[in-house]
Amino acid sequence: MSLRIISGQWRGRRLLAPEGDTTRPTADRTRETLFSMLASRLGSFEDLAVADLFAGSGALGLEALSRGAASCIFVEQDPPAIRALRRNILTMRAQAQCDVRAISVMALGPAKQPLDLIFMDPPYDTGAGAVALDKLNRLGWIAPSSWISVETSRNEELRVKGFEVETVRDAGKARLHLLRPE
Repeated sequence: MSLRIISGQWRGRRLLAPEGDTTRPTADRTRETLFSMLASRLGSFEDLAVADLFAGSGALGLEALSRGAASCIFVEQDPPAIRALRRNILTMRAQAQCDVRAISVMALGPAKQPLDLIFMDPPYDTGAGAVALDKLNRLGWIAPSSWISVETSRNEELRVKGFEVETVRDAGKARLHLLRPE
């Protein structure tokens, strides 16, 4: 699959997708839909603290950085995906803005500070997104003003206690959920 940065300072730059079929990179068109949904709500990505969880190639976090986010924490446990992610960060020369954590999202500890925007693209049809979101909320990763994007399969519903689903949009095989803390 060919991936590229859609907008911002790195617009058009290609991203390396992980080898194998363990990860499922978010398609360019789906990412475009997601960032359009977010831009209409956030106005700007300038200076945001972001996390890209179940990061894969890092396309979501790198897209946010390209659009002006200040920093991104990438969390991924699959070795081929971590190699692709690290190569993509090097290609963009974004090492100073990136914190790569080669662990499971479920192994994250308490946050140093809450984040402005969290991307989650967990394995489809596992419920991992809802479980992770609940845990991150308890560990201080989410502020009352945070936005959370969770990608699921089209037939997957997402309900997490303490969160309001702001909007849901289907894009290709994916369903994009934007959530806010209640």
